[in-house]
Amino acid sequence: MEDFLRPLYQERASQANTLGVLFIEKKQKSIPTTDTFDAVLLIVVKEAEQAVFIKHYTYEHKKAALHVVTEAQINEWILLGTNRKIFDWFYNGKIQFDRNEYLYNLKKELMEFPFYGRKVKMGLEFARLIRRYMDGKAFFENKHHLDAYNHVVHSLHHLARLAVIENGFHPEVTVWHQVKQIEPEIFKLYSELVTSEESIEKRLELLFLASEFLIHSRTKVGVMHLQEVLAQKDIWAFQEILSHNELKEYSVDLSMLLEYLIEKGYIEVVNQETKGQGVFHRNYKVAEKLS
Repeated sequence: MEDFLRPLYQERASQANTLGVLFIEKKQKSIPTTDTFDAVLLIVVKEAEQAVFIKHYTYEHKKAALHVVTEAQINEWILLGTNRKIFDWFYNGKIQFDRNEYLYNLKKELMEFPFYGRKVKMGLEFARLIRRYMDGKAFFENKHHLDAYNHVVHSLHHLARLAVIENGFHPEVTVWHQVKQIEPEIFKLYSELVTSEESIEKRLELLFLASEFLIHSRTKVGVMHLQEVLAQKDIWAFQEILSHNELKEYSVDLSMLLEYLIEKGYIEVVNQETKGQGVFHRNYKVAEKLS
């Protein structure tokens, strides 16, 4: 299969725009890292009209996929964790071409997982966790148990990913396998939610009690990145936070996260007068105990 695919990337390898070529072969049928394909060729380029371009091929009853992806898109996937397969590809893929050791250095950085990158990813996972958890709690309080269950399952996934990142690893496709080794308490909580014979209402009730402590214990590391950015000046309007270059990825989860942190005493509200009598601008600052 590797020999068959070689002509597909050799011409691209000679182009200055190509940074590296990675060959990924399917090894376990049960793990969908290649999307059921027998092999994947990942070609990373500096720039392209399309951030992701994919072609499919057939050869002797086998199938292969060619992915041409820009460097910017790779960086976004790594930061946001929106394409978990990419980590498995870099960990286990075979380098076929590497301009100026681009792929080698990227793989090394992924293995070492610098602390700054961890802080950002923990912040994003924590924001998603709070969004799902708070939405789930609201559905539960309004007796919408199936909707609450859906949100709580997702919140546990974010809690699991946060725990993996906190321990210095990238969350992979098999995140629950990772969590079972790293944080068995979270794994047990998840298992009890999905396998218990208790009523769904009782399961959710018990989970909310247990989750409260687990989330509280991770709040400090989860808000470290946000706190450091907000400490750069005294008072922030919401739009200033939302559009800050380092915080814009929090996007739709930011408002809910701020409200949670206000409730827990990490963020303070600062009201500033407007021209309207009794109407104030609602601004934000890092709480005194954290500044």
